[in-house]
Amino acid sequence: MNENKGIMFDEAFVAELKEQFYMPDDDPKYGERLFFDNSGGSLRLKKAVEIKADLERYPDCPERDHARGLDLKAYVQNGTKEILDIMFNAKSGALMSELTASQCMFHIVDLIMDNVKGTNAVVSVLEHPSAFDAMQYHCEKHGLELRVAQANKETGRIDPEEVARLVDKDTCLVSIMSASNISGSVMDMEGIVKAARAIKPDIYIISDAVQHAPHMVMDVDALGLDAMNFAPYKFFSVRGCGFAYVSDRVANMPHHKIIAKEQKVFELGTPSPGNFAAMMAVIDYVCSIGKKFIESEDRKTLYYEGMRRIHLQERALLYRLLEGTEEVPGLRHIKGVEISADPDSVEGRDLIAGIRIEGMDVVELGQEYQKRGITTAPRAATSIYSKRIVEALGADKGLVRVSPMHCHGAADIDKFLKVTQEIAAK
Repeated sequence: MNENKGIMFDEAFVAELKEQFYMPDDDPKYGERLFFDNSGGSLRLKKAVEIKADLERYPDCPERDHARGLDLKAYVQNGTKEILDIMFNAKSGALMSELTASQCMFHIVDLIMDNVKGTNAVVSVLEHPSAFDAMQYHCEKHGLELRVAQANKETGRIDPEEVARLVDKDTCLVSIMSASNISGSVMDMEGIVKAARAIKPDIYIISDAVQHAPHMVMDVDALGLDAMNFAPYKFFSVRGCGFAYVSDRVANMPHHKIIAKEQKVFELGTPSPGNFAAMMAVIDYVCSIGKKFIESEDRKTLYYEGMRRIHLQERALLYRLLEGTEEVPGLRHIKGVEISADPDSVEGRDLIAGIRIEGMDVVELGQEYQKRGITTAPRAATSIYSKRIVEALGADKGLVRVSPMHCHGAADIDKFLKVTQEIAAK
């Protein structure tokens, strides 16, 4: 059993997992299609959508002291606890919720820069605009120098040494994403934190985990981060909410709140119980995967095993996507296909490939996939969401992002490869 190349779920288990999601293989209006744009918004877990819809029916307020109100309040309380403890592995700190993960990021950056002295801040060139623009906007607002860490084009990562080169005693904040949403390269956050704090021990460090959260565990305690965010709609759940962990020292900063409430409370107004219930349904789902492989009654233990198995499944799918089989060549072996940031090993990567076909516009390539029933995400160099990032990775003409999910199987990968071979042959 070679974990370096992943461990594939058997096809029966893949079918069982697929059945728990809406529309993995077809669209009710547009027919059969393979959804390989899970980095743009993942397949929806049925139970997450259903419990959100169910709880939206009730007129009761979770702040009321009667049976239904208390039931609704329990979803918020238990959801907050499980997101912090199980998903973030936070031993302390607080949970922030907004309409989107991007709003969480802007809120966190604003809060830290409002309260921490310094002359500069560090961000990476690979950040999603929600993180990069938050840093740029608030640096301009506070008169700080914005220093931009450049990417390693071979690996698609931000090297710890590159971050350390930019940090000094006057750096108030470092913001580096956990994994690239274009190449899937996972950052060495442990090395980045260590390198930055070797220069300034009390420096504030935050990480955008929107891309990374559905693929591997988030562990803010082990990394010693001050904040991390994720988007439920990219983690099998619903739109309309974003969650973030903030450390005690961030939570204790003056912030917008109902004055009479505890310091660590960030919610303004009544939160939606359905948003918390939907994420608990996702945790249930991940635990059910863990339970297939280990015996335990501890929810957190099962969640960690479930995420480990998801990552190993996705690593195996990525290896097949890149290398193929004797019957179907992988992306590395199809003439005319170029892969961005493709080191030899599939370790340290989420299930994403950024590709081009020589001589073909990436928007046109995305349309060719769509004609053949495969949904991908063209990331054109003209897009405000991808221009800076694809250029930083050396893909000046853009690329098509291919992002399957753990509930896809070998047959799905092979179908995509056959279509790619067909398009490239033209």
